[in-house]
Amino acid sequence: MDIAVKSGNAAKQQTQCLVLFTGTKGKQPVFASVDKETGGALSTLITRGDLQQTAGKTLLIPAVSGIKAERVLLVALGKEKPTAADGEKIVSAVASTLSRARITDAVIAFDDIELSDQDTVWLVRLFARNITNAGYTFDHYKSKKKDDTDSVELSSVALLQASRKELEPLKQAAAEGAAIAAGMSMARDLGNQPGNVCTPKYLTEQAKELAKGVTKLSVKALGEKDMEKLGMLSFLSVSKGSSQEGQLIIMDYKGGKKADKPVVLLGKGITFDSGGISLKPGAGMDEMKYDMCGAASVFGTMKAIVDLQLPINVIGLIATAENMPAGHASKPGDIVTSMSGQTIEILNTDAEGRLVLCDALTYAERFKPKAVVDIATLTGACIVALGHHTSGLISNNDELAEALFAAGNTAGDKAWRLPMGEEYQKQLDSNFADMANIGGSGAGTITAGCFLSRYAKEFPWAHLDIAGTAWKSGGEKGATGRPVPLLVQYILSQLPS
Repeated sequence: MDIAVKSGNAAKQQTQCLVLFTGTKGKQPVFASVDKETGGALSTLITRGDLQQTAGKTLLIPAVSGIKAERVLLVALGKEKPTAADGEKIVSAVASTLSRARITDAVIAFDDIELSDQDTVWLVRLFARNITNAGYTFDHYKSKKKDDTDSVELSSVALLQASRKELEPLKQAAAEGAAIAAGMSMARDLGNQPGNVCTPKYLTEQAKELAKGVTKLSVKALGEKDMEKLGMLSFLSVSKGSSQEGQLIIMDYKGGKKADKPVVLLGKGITFDSGGISLKPGAGMDEMKYDMCGAASVFGTMKAIVDLQLPINVIGLIATAENMPAGHASKPGDIVTSMSGQTIEILNTDAEGRLVLCDALTYAERFKPKAVVDIATLTGACIVALGHHTSGLISNNDELAEALFAAGNTAGDKAWRLPMGEEYQKQLDSNFADMANIGGSGAGTITAGCFLSRYAKEFPWAHLDIAGTAWKSGGEKGATGRPVPLLVQYILSQLPS
């Protein structure tokens, strides 16, 4: 997808589809100027009520005389100054309509969108991201694909403003939006891969592929023998039940100054989660291929960082393993020693994500990080608490938590902070080890975060539980690419000014 930002007269654009925005009175400047060229044909449609005046409602006009565009897509603003939430609906509607319109190019005259609580840079970034994302499909394993001669796909979109002023910041915003979309696509591709393809070593291969030709990005992976030498016995207690070897993947991006402390993004990469000996119910277990979506989001974020060549140091850590039942798998009641020296009583082998992440958090200490953010499809309890709209956020550092919260709001990829008090820590008490790996039936998302916090005392740390937001079930089944937008926005906010 080619996304460009340019200036010009909307009525003179030679395009298969011109996108215009209007309110109930049709007095927006660009709309009014184009309407004049059509002899008032567009305003007549508005006056007689052909376009429902709710933010994001659309009306596709197949032919309009007086202008060079072959078609016009009218989009309702809903109010004279829509909010950012309205803006998200408007942009989403444009993206989905254009992707279905059987056209190859379009021009979006966005000047008439004046949001009450966001600027034009935000709007352009959102347009670029959503338009690029709208055409996403995952048909790698379909034996019959679309007939290429019959399919017409949108390949070029110009975001048009009347003035030539401030084009460069908008071009940068469009590049950021497109890079976020590319990162989301990578995360979705990895998440949608079946577990017999997407194994821990497959993820290692994908990391090395991402680094090809990128001088600022280096990749290495630790195998199980390496981890055993480091004392990562908590991690190995999960991977030992599978014939697939676990991996700790390190993607080291050096875009900043040598002395700058890196941000570490740590992704849970359980490529299939059967629950281990604490076996999950069979219904819906196929969706446990998505238990590596935290890792997938780190891959997607690293791709966006590489594409944008951002001047910052970032380390992507991927703790990846399969969680399978076998004669040598961990059993409920087993006690293991983590890399930190703390001992863990494994009361439930299906609480395995925290067992790989805790050792990876200890490993992250060697980078002397500015901050560490782990991302994991960690608890079903998070879905009970927040549904499928908002990711859970837990942190030991208010500044980091606020930065991630703000990034989520800006990106439209929201998270909500949950508490982490001593009263929750007590739920992890064990009679036989330093801690148990579960804290009982109550506050499951919080106690999982409390568990991880015991391995993150050496740096500012935050945990994102994406169990409810990383994928969809049912007819829309598939990975969402979240929280790549949140993570990239956070990284952008950390760039040197």
